Amino acid sequence: MLKGKVAVVTGASRGIGKAIAYKLASMGADIAVIYAGNRDAAEAVAVDCENTYGVRAKAYCCDVSNFETAKETVAAVKADFGNVHILVNNAGITRDGLVATMKEEAFDAVLDTNLKGAFNMIRHCTGLFLRNREGSIVNVTSVSGLIGNAGQSNYAASKAGLVGLTKSIAKELAPRGIRCNAVAPGFIRTDMTEAQAENPLLGAIPLARMGTPEDVADAVAYLVTANYITGEVLRVDGGIAM
Repeated sequence: MLKGKVAVVTGASRGIGKAIAYKLASMGADIAVIYAGNRDAAEAVAVDCENTYGVRAKAYCCDVSNFETAKETVAAVKADFGNVHILVNNAGITRDGLVATMKEEAFDAVLDTNLKGAFNMIRHCTGLFLRNREGSIVNVTSVSGLIGNAGQSNYAASKAGLVGLTKSIAKELAPRGIRCNAVAPGFIRTDMTEAQAENPLLGAIPLARMGTPEDVADAVAYLVTANYITGEVLRVDGGIAM
């Protein structure tokens, strides 16, 4: 279904990003595995994509919050793969804390990676999409950005910003055949959410379980291939934010 397409997935060395990389590879896409810290894990994902699904894959270290570094990474992907057709902005960090005691650096770091990082990658992939007259962007936001979450003012703000970014990019690029959507995960079982295992809000999930990275990957795959959907925010949350 995606044979001949090149997908860039940020934050792809683990968790949701890893599941997305595997899902798109299983559909035939070549994968650029973007990571920030764990080189071995990222290269293992690339090797798995190649060996399991028979696609091309390569790992790239990139601090997406840095405009020039993101530009260089996209250029490297184009040089290696020849093009980019799909961008999944999944890279994200948390620096949780109450607003009364949150340090400025904690707010800035989360906004820089989660929101500005997505802008940087979109900005540098857009030229390729425009030349192709096609492209699919999927931003990974969060239900925290839709309903807020105490102790996560920085994270919720960054994810709410992604919703606005998604809709604006969708309107701006739609005339050129480029789509931009978002998925909004709820409680997903990953390394990042281990501390949430005892969160009382888990009892409020109508489907009565945490989600899996594969649940999110399935939603991303749908939006990547849904050619008449743009500007949509698809919740993957077991119903907690409905």
